[in-house]
Amino acid sequence: MSEQINHNRRRFFGMTAVALAAVEFGVAGTAAAQSSATAASVPAIKPGTNTSFEALKQVKAGVLDIGYAEAGKADAPVVLLLHGWPYDIYSFVDVAPLLASAGYRVIVPYLRGYGTTRFLDDQTPRNGQPSALAADMIALLDALDIEKAVIAGYDWGGRTANIMAALWPERCKAMVSVSGYLIGSQEANKKPLPPKAELAWWYQFYFATERGRQGYESNTHDFAKLIWQTASPKWNFDDATFDRSAAAFDNPDHVAIVIHNYRWRLGLVEGEAKYDAYETTLAATPVISVPTITMEGDANGAPHPQPSAYAGKFSGKYEHRTIDGGIGHNLPQEAPQAFAQAVIDVDRF
Repeated sequence: MSEQINHNRRRFFGMTAVALAAVEFGVAGTAAAQSSATAASVPAIKPGTNTSFEALKQVKAGVLDIGYAEAGKADAPVVLLLHGWPYDIYSFVDVAPLLASAGYRVIVPYLRGYGTTRFLDDQTPRNGQPSALAADMIALLDALDIEKAVIAGYDWGGRTANIMAALWPERCKAMVSVSGYLIGSQEANKKPLPPKAELAWWYQFYFATERGRQGYESNTHDFAKLIWQTASPKWNFDDATFDRSAAAFDNPDHVAIVIHNYRWRLGLVEGEAKYDAYETTLAATPVISVPTITMEGDANGAPHPQPSAYAGKFSGKYEHRTIDGGIGHNLPQEAPQAFAQAVIDVDRF
């Protein structure tokens, strides 16, 4: 699979509004061109070259016992890689060794509700609201005694990275975010979208029903495979690739976390009061100041905003890259070389 990168470097000098994207991603801002040096090229790699991580580790962090993969030297600069739904840490199975070879300590955690990550207390709400996931990752950094890391992710992981950068910028050295600025709010999501955009969110409305919860619980793997196919229509993944990730959905909390996440977005369920202050800040769609590279695959079949809609939400050094070659929603697994290169480059901004 070929990977070509279209670079569009931007620096911000004003706050004039750009047209809003879909409400789920509502943002505004202006940008002017800027150039910057690019780091040494990441070696070419065929996607799917690697099929496993070294033995997984576990660490108690916040309300969770988090399972994670690790690569690289323990005293190296840290990169935290965050997966999306319905995917898992194997989205980074080719990215992690590339970054480890480039001199990084790479941490790839299972989000709550995935893989070997478990709640420490059976009474803890199975809460999927975005700020809770971000707080989990700050707790993970604390547990591993990591002061600051480069944060990179896509889908739920991209949103989690955005929230971390917005609420805890002192913990984020730089960020790579697929599909750009993904911070939203329940209030913003009350506004209906055009019919075509609403259609793209079909599963969110399905999950809002009891039928949808039961359907996802009964057909989790088939449901996930359908999302993989529609979100990355040109990605010819094989059964072995899917099955490695699908095992992560057997987590006992997976269905509850996924259903709560999408119902929370529509304001159909409550979150936890301890996250209310975070949500108030996020509802104002704060500008992110840490150095950032946003990315998009040229064949992303999942809902996503246009880069022009979120450019102004990044006030630090910033660049957008579109990855050509039929790259879909799961960008790090489909284009690992391009993703790893972005992580290295943003760290040197």
